[in-house]
Amino acid sequence: MAVLSNFGIPVGSSTVQTLMPKLQYRFRVTFTGLGIATNQLVTQNVISATRPSVDHEDVTIDTYNSKIRLAGKHMWQDVTVVLRDDTNNHVILAIRDQLNKQVNYASQESAKSGIDYKFSMKIETLDGSQGAGDAPVIDSWELDGCFLPNTTFGDLNYATSDVVQVSMTVRYDQATLTPFGGHSNAATTV
Repeated sequence: MAVLSNFGIPVGSSTVQTLMPKLQYRFRVTFTGLGIATNQLVTQNVISATRPSVDHEDVTIDTYNSKIRLAGKHMWQDVTVVLRDDTNNHVILAIRDQLNKQVNYASQESAKSGIDYKFSMKIETLDGSQGAGDAPVIDSWELDGCFLPNTTFGDLNYATSDVVQVSMTVRYDQATLTPFGGHSNAATTV
């Protein structure tokens, strides 16, 4: 098969071959502790999700006649999850319950500590096959200490047939990457 052996980039003495890239549409987002409703229904209505990114502060140290730069404190950047708003209101009820855990808008009370309202979520890249069991996972990002700083409940418009989309910004404390398959299965806190 010429396609499998003739395309690729030769690197040293390795065999040139075509590698399958990860595809954007093969993914799953699961939630643990989001609101008080069942989170499986929220997972089934995910349209898109961004994956984690991290920024490091710059530390500049003045030396004799130059400067060196080091990585300082890091901060995880927010991810965005876009969901379909279903007619049974499962998505907006789960988000409403989560927002009420963070701040009770009626009584103006907030949670005493993060454990009272924070949730976790997992963004998994799937390989696309469907066996007898669960879908095989290529890699997984687990986000811990999550909360919702911004939620948009979508637009309504007589001129379109588009579905109503709910967009939630997720802020988190820690992200852990776990690769599966041909590499180490050890989780790596990035």
